[in-house]
Amino acid sequence: MKDKNDSIGNPISRKKFLRVCGSAAAGVAVAAASGVLLRRTLATPPRYLWQIDPAKCTFCGRCETSCVLPVSAVKCVHANKVCGYCDLCGGYYRTNAKELNTAAENLRCPTGAIERKFIEDPYFEYTINEHLCNGCGKCAKGCNSFGNGSLYLQVKQELCKCCNECRIANVCPSDAIARVTHDKSYMLKDG
Repeated sequence: MKDKNDSIGNPISRKKFLRVCGSAAAGVAVAAASGVLLRRTLATPPRYLWQIDPAKCTFCGRCETSCVLPVSAVKCVHANKVCGYCDLCGGYYRTNAKELNTAAENLRCPTGAIERKFIEDPYFEYTINEHLCNGCGKCAKGCNSFGNGSLYLQVKQELCKCCNECRIANVCPSDAIARVTHDKSYMLKDG
């Protein structure tokens, strides 16, 4: 039904005027909110994450026991490009192992997280089963003491709770764990 005041030159009713203004104001508000949200998304400062600097880490064992998670977010990482594929791996076998076999008394890892696969004489490939790794750092300490340092510790970002105050950082004797920007979320030795 056409309003008699709707034609050109005639004044529009107050009710219709308020409805048009309200719709226009709502449209402007939605557009402004979208613009602010888009600007915030594009200009978000880097998110900071906790990570271990492999050059500073002393493999003290506190990553395993100090994390707020029941099983630490810190896991052993293996730099395959750096590894020597040693038969007598310092990260796999305990010091003074009586025999080079997979008996628990001969292995350094208390959870069996390091898997060893024969490649060719005398080379073996080592992989880390992250589901079994508890972040104790015993393998990394052995590899860095008696090997080339291809085993080291890193905070797995998909597991980390990103605590405001990391309990591991608070007790780290070498200050190896610190906040880093998102682009440095992993400090890998492979590259």
